[in-house]
Amino acid sequence: MTLDPWPADERPRERLLQHGPEILSDAELLAIFLRTGTPGTPVMALARSLIQQFGGLRTLLSASRRQFCEVKGLGAAKYAQVQAAMEMARRVMDEPLRQGDPLRSPADTRRFLTSRLGTYPHEVFAGLFLDNRHRVIQYRELFRGTIDGAAVYPREVVRQALEDNAAAVIFAHNHPSGVAEPSQADISLTRRLKDALGLVDIRVLDHMVVGHGEVISLAERGLM
Repeated sequence: MTLDPWPADERPRERLLQHGPEILSDAELLAIFLRTGTPGTPVMALARSLIQQFGGLRTLLSASRRQFCEVKGLGAAKYAQVQAAMEMARRVMDEPLRQGDPLRSPADTRRFLTSRLGTYPHEVFAGLFLDNRHRVIQYRELFRGTIDGAAVYPREVVRQALEDNAAAVIFAHNHPSGVAEPSQADISLTRRLKDALGLVDIRVLDHMVVGHGEVISLAERGLM
């Protein structure tokens, strides 16, 4: 079943074209993406069911391939569409940095890191390696862990920073729980990395913790 059986003023696609995407619910946006339902289940009912089953649009879109494809009405083709759409969104958000513009504020950094780390179901520790004008040389995901944490080795971080000829670095990691509040371990690690990189004259500008819809800067908190 397609979107057509709905009255014109209730069809998600037509509502989007007339009023803009921001007025649509999560289920309506998902219905446009899915395009069709399954036998006996209209597309809007399927969209609502999927959001309820996964606990939200974010969780659905960040599901693993296995989790995604196990659901009736989805599959490898739709999983590929989701991944392509998300990667396009990330690249649009990243474009100013890829063009070599400097990071002018924590807000610039937040947007970049949220696009990169905000949907991972596991913990990832990353670094933005910068030149002396705070332009991004390289973004690197350095360590991956379980939901309980990632082991971070200062020696490896220093080696990578020297290899990239970085003058400064901004660290970031996500909290898959969604709560961005930094832990005492996060603060301790930041200070260890700052000390290690200071020995080779590389500045640590910040360490940001990415949650669901929130990014906390340790520098802004005075925890560096």
